[in-house]
Amino acid sequence: MASPLPPVTRAGKVLRLLAPPPPPPRRNLGPLEAAAAARFAIPRRSLGHGPTKHGGSGGGGGRRSRAVRASATSFPQLSSVQCVVLDIEGTTSPISFVTDVLFPYARDNVRKHLVATYDADETKDDIALLRAQVEQDLAEGVAGAVPVPPDEAGTDKVIDALVTNVEAMIKADRKITSLKQLQGHVWRTGFESQEIKGVVFEDVPPALEKWHARGIKTYIYSSGSREAQRLIFGNTTYGDLRKYLCGFFDTTVGTKKEARSYYEIWQSVGVDRPSQILFLTDVYQEAIAAKAAGLEAIISIRPGNAPLPENHGFPTISSFAEILT
Repeated sequence: MASPLPPVTRAGKVLRLLAPPPPPPRRNLGPLEAAAAARFAIPRRSLGHGPTKHGGSGGGGGRRSRAVRASATSFPQLSSVQCVVLDIEGTTSPISFVTDVLFPYARDNVRKHLVATYDADETKDDIALLRAQVEQDLAEGVAGAVPVPPDEAGTDKVIDALVTNVEAMIKADRKITSLKQLQGHVWRTGFESQEIKGVVFEDVPPALEKWHARGIKTYIYSSGSREAQRLIFGNTTYGDLRKYLCGFFDTTVGTKKEARSYYEIWQSVGVDRPSQILFLTDVYQEAIAAKAAGLEAIISIRPGNAPLPENHGFPTISSFAEILT
């Protein structure tokens, strides 16, 4: 472990932590990488002014700016932080990358994947998880759930039912292990063929590099499967960022809106106190759960993120550089 972080001082209304490193040089991009980078690179001046994932404007009117000003004075004490845990969607990566690239790819390729791998042990496990989830959904009256016939009904009928259920789950953006595990396996094909490249905001690579150099352990916690997380950060338009990461957590430790999940993460990352962990997320309810478990929490404001409630009480950032400078 590196020496403790320098004392945090106050500069303006934002408490500062570390001196920022220069951005890493970008390697030459291939055509697919360049197209992805051009599609999702968003100037910082536009932060908070794009459409939110729930529709409407993320910056119009004073709601977002009032939340930022109100929370800047309560920036947490970061001098004892030894570990950073990062959300992906809306924090390290644009929501549009998930909704406009990853989700459609999984939806459009799930049938092909099931047909090609139906007899593989990995896919048999995926199907077993989906069957169990669908049975629970039917019992609870979840919209879009349809019965999955037994294997004796034939492969085509089983796959038809599975695809119908998966499409409904994706449309509802459900954070369930059975869906996320299968999506990860479908995305693997896309990453391996370079049809997909992971997209992160430009301030993310230098922050990861700096934290790593300082001995601050960095983890990812996402509702996407651990395999999907490794694929995203291992195949970004900035290269392989996994060298800066210590591990990955998904919903097998619990859902992201439950305090118990963050307790489990604390027990896994090797720090003495939960307050030595900083959690960055774009979701207010996740920040509440992390704080209830004793973690420090900061809310990320990125283009397309949902608006925050008034007087939410959490510090906010629009770039990782705000906790580096």
